[in-house]
Amino acid sequence: MAEKYLLRNIGLPDSHRIETYLAQGGYRSFARVLKEMKPAELIDLVKRSGLRGRGGAGFPAGMKWSFVPKDSYPRYLVCNADEGEPGTCKDRVLMEGDPHAVIEGVAIACYAIEAHLGFIYVRGEFTLSAERLEAAIAEAKAHGYLGQNILGSGYDLEIVVHRGAGAYICGEETALLTSLEGERGNPRLKPPFPATEGLYRKPTVINNVETLANLPLIIERGPEWYTSMGTEKSPGVKLFALSGQVKRPGVYELPLGTPLRTLIEEYGGGTLDDRPIKAIIPGGSSSPMLPASALDVTLDYEAIAAAGSMLGSGAVIVITEGTCIVSVARRLVEFYAHEDCGQCVPGREGIAWMATILERIEAGHGRESDLDLLLDICDGLSGRSLCPLGDAAVGPVRSSIKHFRDEYLAHIRTGQCVAPTVVRIA
Repeated sequence: MAEKYLLRNIGLPDSHRIETYLAQGGYRSFARVLKEMKPAELIDLVKRSGLRGRGGAGFPAGMKWSFVPKDSYPRYLVCNADEGEPGTCKDRVLMEGDPHAVIEGVAIACYAIEAHLGFIYVRGEFTLSAERLEAAIAEAKAHGYLGQNILGSGYDLEIVVHRGAGAYICGEETALLTSLEGERGNPRLKPPFPATEGLYRKPTVINNVETLANLPLIIERGPEWYTSMGTEKSPGVKLFALSGQVKRPGVYELPLGTPLRTLIEEYGGGTLDDRPIKAIIPGGSSSPMLPASALDVTLDYEAIAAAGSMLGSGAVIVITEGTCIVSVARRLVEFYAHEDCGQCVPGREGIAWMATILERIEAGHGRESDLDLLLDICDGLSGRSLCPLGDAAVGPVRSSIKHFRDEYLAHIRTGQCVAPTVVRIA
């Protein structure tokens, strides 16, 4: 088993308490930053580490920070903890089991961009996560790591936990900001981008929970240590949420560039009943399915993209033989149809129509022309919806037709499902 870094404190007694975190060296990185570094130096260090966003897009974190315009204040840092992607549960593990690592990461990022107020936007259903974070903030403040004149540095910082109301769309950064401002969580047109005009129309950096939790490690051990793991373009370690039809589903920490097969067979224990793998969803429900032949692809941004999918949030869903791919696609598209905000015509109409057509095919009433119709709707959604939710719904449809067209045709021609088992998606 690989050494744990992000999960180093998970499983320790009272891992959510500040005494445990301090005993493991917690807050030393933040103290060092305040004492030894200027914000620009910190941004440069994170750039050199190659840390990429762990929320899905994989954009370099340090570069995102550098987009904040000079001489424009106040600035805000928002931690996106609205983990709603089906199959994804990695951020929840950090928030519940090691909330101080998240708080320290938020504090370091706030200092880097010269923000004095940070927000953590937590998914509405994550009650324990929010409670743990709120308690951790109170403990950090009582120990002098938050508040006024932190550790005598002259730097002031407050962090606020904001609970969402259970809308998947609020995981999209501009919808999150709209919700944080007290309005209905609808996405905004871009540009302007949040780095220049975000929360309260001020410069705002939005980072994922796992992204921020990396920062104390990078400060403590150095960017060279971080780049010694992973690949040249995808350095470091990543949390992978493994679910579906595997023996040991869970959250595993591995260096980027680890083969998909290693995660599933060595860490996940292989498939249930040792059934052959049929398909893999490598990065959460919005990432295109890959066939079983992709098992030796490595888990990094470039390799997964070259294989025809995306690493996304790192939620790996395993689908075995005997599972109805049409049913899987239909269930995923129904989720996106339900969660669509309704602002744009492509999303509002296109996703709902795809769900209707897939339901018809699964019920045995489809037509062969439905496959071309589904692909036409995908073309009308790709890059044309107001936010990425349209593209998210396209992923499972296009890929399932590409790799499993024969299964769709069997539904259409025989009116029956050839594989009645349905995959479990965590």
